[in-house]
Amino acid sequence: MALQSAFLLFCALALATEETLASVFSSRLIHRFSDEGRASIKTTTSSDSLPEKRSLEYYQLLARSDSRRQRMNLGAKFQSLVPSEGSKTISSGNDYGWLHYTWIDIGTPSVSFLVALDSGSDLLWIPCNCVQCAPLTSTYYSSLATKDMNEYSPSSSSTSKVFLCSHKLCDSAPDCVSPREQCPYTVNYVSGNTSSSGLLVEDILHLTYNPKNRLMDVPSSVKARIVIGCGKKQSGDYLTGVAPDGLMGLGLGEISVPSFLSKAGLMRNSFSLCFDEEDSGRIYFGDMGPSMQQSTQFLPLNNKYVVGVEACCIGNSCLKQTNFRALIDSGQSFTYLPEEIYRKVAVEIDRHVNAAITSVEGVEWEYCYETSVEPKVPAIKLKFSHNNTFVIHKPLIVLQQSQGLVIFCLPISSSGQEEGSIGQNYMRGYRMVFDRENMKLGWSASKCEEDKIVPPQASPGSTSSPNPLPTEEQQSRSHAVSPAIADF
Repeated sequence: MALQSAFLLFCALALATEETLASVFSSRLIHRFSDEGRASIKTTTSSDSLPEKRSLEYYQLLARSDSRRQRMNLGAKFQSLVPSEGSKTISSGNDYGWLHYTWIDIGTPSVSFLVALDSGSDLLWIPCNCVQCAPLTSTYYSSLATKDMNEYSPSSSSTSKVFLCSHKLCDSAPDCVSPREQCPYTVNYVSGNTSSSGLLVEDILHLTYNPKNRLMDVPSSVKARIVIGCGKKQSGDYLTGVAPDGLMGLGLGEISVPSFLSKAGLMRNSFSLCFDEEDSGRIYFGDMGPSMQQSTQFLPLNNKYVVGVEACCIGNSCLKQTNFRALIDSGQSFTYLPEEIYRKVAVEIDRHVNAAITSVEGVEWEYCYETSVEPKVPAIKLKFSHNNTFVIHKPLIVLQQSQGLVIFCLPISSSGQEEGSIGQNYMRGYRMVFDRENMKLGWSASKCEEDKIVPPQASPGSTSSPNPLPTEEQQSRSHAVSPAIADF
């Protein structure tokens, strides 16, 4: 009897387990032109005006719908996005940290901000309800800005929303007293005592599809919902002319602008920066780069754009034991190498310069030369896997001129650690493609002309959520499923 009871209990448990494993969630599909679909769709026209099922007009309407959907999909897959004020970036050299800046528009009504471009960090922050910010009048920045910079006020934007501590993207949640508080932020940067802090908000970033390759039936303007740092307090370099009107982080973090744009299905998960020799350049969101570009994989390290350099070469001579990891950082003005590699590279460059080293007050570089003739220095070549090479054709920069003499410097320093970093000074003359979709860095020689951007090839559809900022309701685990009206 006990054995029979045990057997029956086993069978019951097995059936219960099988029933649990076999359970599915279903939803009834309703075609939009079915009788039920016609009754469900709320339109400004009567359902009687819809074509009769399986008539010529019926199939023509479906075909037009398919065509429209395909063109809209191509808008994200084939095109590049640029800020609503254009793709151009600007720089004014040493006056503003040697960084590149671009104008962006935020909020409703839109307000313009001149933000520094930084691939080494994630957050987009702008001066906001300032307690401690840099001056914003154009007279302070005459060589950079042609109009006054702005201070953001969330209360003045009808599309602004409070960003709560309960949101999954709030890194400061453990420090919040209540999940209903507004999420605070603090970002510390590499430069000494340089930081930005304040509160996070949601608002609209205004963009436009690159007019050089915008497809028909795809809207020219785009309003993308993103997270913004309301920067109430800045410190260090941010008070003395570097990024006075904010900074756009372009990193791999979920809170960066490229992450929001790609998750919203507005672009391919990639962007490019191009800096020319005339202190100008371009930024393109969704740019995958030309097919002939060279490339190397990003290393899975600290969620940063880090690449593995296999060797450093001066001209055609490769230096021994010069492999290292390098952060590709447009927010860093200059280039830094691990100490031992820095010494090898600097000594080899110095060997080719027919001039004595001179010290320059206020300059951190060790290898500077005062001469009447530009030194003939071979290119620095960074070698990567698969025989890909990044060539720095002009390693020296002109620092100053007086009485017929020119001071040239090697703008490289020791990083003081095992990793190095490639700053934007050595990105000049290249279209740098940050391909986050395939986790690789691409580069190709470029004059950064707007009409040279070529639409990328299509890829399989993204599986990312179309809404980059899920509400608390969207994040719930509810199993309730409503009937769906299929758009086909």
